[in-house]
Amino acid sequence: MKIGEAQKIYREQIKSYRLKKSNVSKQLQNLRSRMERTPGGQEKYASEAATLELTLNALDEKQNEYQDYLNELSEQYCAYWNAAVADQQKDAARDYAADMGKIMEVARRIMRGAIVPAADEKKLMEFSMEMYQTAKNVGAMVQRQKREKYDSLWGEEEEKEYADPGEAAENAEVSLEGPEVTDAATVAASVSGQESSSE
Repeated sequence: MKIGEAQKIYREQIKSYRLKKSNVSKQLQNLRSRMERTPGGQEKYASEAATLELTLNALDEKQNEYQDYLNELSEQYCAYWNAAVADQQKDAARDYAADMGKIMEVARRIMRGAIVPAADEKKLMEFSMEMYQTAKNVGAMVQRQKREKYDSLWGEEEEKEYADPGEAAENAEVSLEGPEVTDAATVAASVSGQESSSE
């Protein structure tokens, strides 16, 4: 199962449990109100109130289990996200280092008085106007009879596409076993069933 799918399932479960807990809590509140208003209500509704409290506790326990698992999934999601971002940064740093090497080579060629493509001169100018002017001045002083001519160091540049970190994290496989998905009504019914069987 993918992390994004698992997160969706367990978020829905938590939402379902919250709604069920809210309903059970309202029932318990109404029952307690009846217990106070009705003569002999404490004895009459005590069993039902205990069942509702147990149901509320069971729902809360299961919701907490789902929330803990969802927190673990979030940590995995972040780890995959960070790995995807690190790959992008690594490539950007490598590309920057390669570009710096090319810029230095263009400056060196200009200083030797060679003819370089206008696009390469423009890249040097965009990087540092002072370095470009220094290279041009040194190149003018060298004034060779025969100057070398170079092809562009950049050639045709391709735009590298990166995976969306959010998509990479969401589509990564879950590496830990999640708790069994149990419907909130089933958990509530199991408590009610246990209570009635113990009477």
